[in-house]
Amino acid sequence: NSTHRRHQRVYNIQKPCKCEGCDKSNTHLSNFRKHEYIHPGEKPYRCEDCGKFFRFMSDLRAHQRIHTGEKPFRCEEYGKSVRLLSALRAHQQIHTGEKPYRCADCGKSFHQMSNLKRHQQIHSGEKYCKCEEC
Repeated sequence: NSTHRRHQRVYNIQKPCKCEGCDKSNTHLSNFRKHEYIHPGEKPYRCEDCGKFFRFMSDLRAHQRIHTGEKPFRCEEYGKSVRLLSALRAHQQIHTGEKPYRCADCGKSFHQMSNLKRHQQIHSGEKYCKCEEC
């Protein structure tokens, strides 16, 4: 059964998930992700191009697209390509009409959190862009 097969992986020599923080290995990605949190603040993954460090390999891979120019996520409707899946999802809200970010003061909704934050400055009186001269 599947439980027995999963259990047998514990004894398997090949453990594909290896922690760079302490060299611990694990057969299950979910257990490995939990393990990574025991190294708070550690950023073992380094970008060879600019030297910036990252906590997770997936963050390093996403960052490296800045250097390579790779934009693997493409909007089928508009043809726009972006580096991050989260950016594609945010872009696609334009097409779906989804506006999940709602102002608590006036009820106006926005596609992106950044637009809501800018809008909320109307209510707070804070200026979005601060001029260094005045």
